[in-house]
Amino acid sequence: MKYGDIEVQRDGYMALVEIQRPPNNFFDVNLVNDMADALDDLDADVNMRAYVLCAQGKHFCAGANFGDPARNAARPVSFDGASNPLYAAAVRLFSCRKPIIAAIQGAAVGGGFGLAVMADFRVVCPEARFTANFVKLGFHPGFGLTHTLPNVIGQQRANLLFMTGRRIDGETAHAWGLADVLTDQASLRAEAVRLGSEIAENAPLAVQSVRATMRQGLAERVKDATDWENLEQARLRETEDHKEGVRAVAERRPGNFVGR
Repeated sequence: MKYGDIEVQRDGYMALVEIQRPPNNFFDVNLVNDMADALDDLDADVNMRAYVLCAQGKHFCAGANFGDPARNAARPVSFDGASNPLYAAAVRLFSCRKPIIAAIQGAAVGGGFGLAVMADFRVVCPEARFTANFVKLGFHPGFGLTHTLPNVIGQQRANLLFMTGRRIDGETAHAWGLADVLTDQASLRAEAVRLGSEIAENAPLAVQSVRATMRQGLAERVKDATDWENLEQARLRETEDHKEGVRAVAERRPGNFVGR
């Protein structure tokens, strides 16, 4: 089945949920809502027990396309706390009731990193790379990462990634506990399906119950985080540093920041 640029393939108790915007798989609010619609329908299917989230092309998800303002999903709505439609869609993803395994090749950048961390488990190859490069854009992290990432890798390592904009590869992600399985790129989806099948062979109501306990209140906490992230992004978007950061990243050079 197709949900915009999201395709769902059911196979037994498993479903493959594929992003189809190669090569970079930039997201926008439509893509995230389509993904949430797909997960809602899968959750309603009693035969579905686990999902593999994957992507066509070179990269898992290179985040928002800052080079194309018309498709820039990260644009905050206002300074006054009004909801960002992208983040409302993101909270829907965190409300999914069944386990998600992300198969990550290439880049998971910015909000694409947030999408990867939304999943319960991550299967990566050495060529995968993760970066929360928001400060290089003169911007604030989003997609709930300020809440979710410290829970996975710890506060100190999250601080390191947030404040440096540093990129880590699949091997480092595995060593840090960000990734659960490290495999070669050719085996990436097969290993993700293997993990999903290992989960799906168990009693589904018990699995969903355990998951609900372990993620209790997560969607609500992500909403609180994205509300704050939205405010900070709105404030920083108006700065000279953000405009310079977007130019610098597009031109693959360090930013010449002035603090205003």
